[in-house]
Amino acid sequence: MKHLSPAARERTLLLTLAGIQFTHIVDFMVMMPLGPQFTRLFGISDAQFGLLVSAYTLAAGAAGLGATGFIDRFERKTLLLWAYLAFGIATLACGLADSYAMLMAARIAAGLFGGLIGTLVQTIVGDAIPFERRGRAMGVVMASFSLATVAGVPASLWLAQAFGWHGTFIAIAVASFAIAALGLRTLPRIDAHLHAGVGSRWSALAAVLREPNHWRAFGLSALVMSAGFTTIPFLTIYMTSNVGIALDDVPLVYLAGGVATLFTARWIGVLADRWGKVRTFRFVAAGSIVPLLLATSLGAVPLWVLLIVTTLFFVLVSGRMVPAMALVTQATVPALRGTFMSLNSCVQSVAMGVASLIGGLLISRDAAGRVEGYMHNGWLAVAMTLLMLWWVGRLRTEPSGAPVAWTADGGKAAPGTVAD
Repeated sequence: MKHLSPAARERTLLLTLAGIQFTHIVDFMVMMPLGPQFTRLFGISDAQFGLLVSAYTLAAGAAGLGATGFIDRFERKTLLLWAYLAFGIATLACGLADSYAMLMAARIAAGLFGGLIGTLVQTIVGDAIPFERRGRAMGVVMASFSLATVAGVPASLWLAQAFGWHGTFIAIAVASFAIAALGLRTLPRIDAHLHAGVGSRWSALAAVLREPNHWRAFGLSALVMSAGFTTIPFLTIYMTSNVGIALDDVPLVYLAGGVATLFTARWIGVLADRWGKVRTFRFVAAGSIVPLLLATSLGAVPLWVLLIVTTLFFVLVSGRMVPAMALVTQATVPALRGTFMSLNSCVQSVAMGVASLIGGLLISRDAAGRVEGYMHNGWLAVAMTLLMLWWVGRLRTEPSGAPVAWTADGGKAAPGTVAD
């Protein structure tokens, strides 16, 4: 790392964080297209499957809440790598599970550490990247969602078809261990927050909770997540039962959507930096209403029609997150960012979990096994989207503080900087 320029180090940091997010997101996303297999193999209902998805997100929310007591007390790199290692072990346990109960327990463990990972990745971006470049940075990191969709989910599904669903989680665990080893060399030491003197864990938490702007940021996060997860977990089940797509064609849906979002996530990030993050968010969120309604109401259509609708769905629904998270990370002062982002992660995870539970309760099956009521999920998502268009205008961004200083010689930087 010593021979790299500051700009190159910033890119290396973002790519490493994107790799960590990639495995974390694949681990979460692959559950949804595997839904038909789990409901059949374990003999569970759609609502029970929704609980399996929700257990992960609710555990991640609990991790975010618990992390408020310690996240700003540790150097970021060390904490991230330990959490990532534990996540890999929990994912390996998912691959070794042989019953619904064991898989549920393993998913809860993976959610606990996955929630901490998500918090730390977003916090590090907020710590290390100035606000004027943060839209682009979030686009790079959020592209991991797209790469997870392009390569991770299809590859995981093909592994599941070839070796059973166990092989999917084992492969994710192995990839996590490899990226963690790489992160030992590529991640910088980030300890600016340790020199800020925010007081005790309780004073930091109180400082976050008593600021109205923080609550506005939490509200935006909850709306964005809820609007997506009333529909996303049940998309594959709906496509295979109502639209008539074959299970073998499901990877194509994620491949097409992922290829598109791999490019559009970064484009949306650049647009957010140039055009304004609030304006970009409103533009993308408003555009997401159309594919939300189409994806939840389609009947039997040709595969190419479905691919157009689902690709627009992935591009616009996930695209909202890029400007949204750039705004949320700047809704607090740097000294409180870890605690704030931990609570924000908690809010996001609880919102996803509750939305998945509600989504599962809104749908049912008829005598022929077709999903009924999925359109209700779409309208609920649209209502929350309309609310967030107004809500985002109430959010205030804080000054960035001192710019990040990347040492040219690779030595230890002064307090309040980022160093190797």
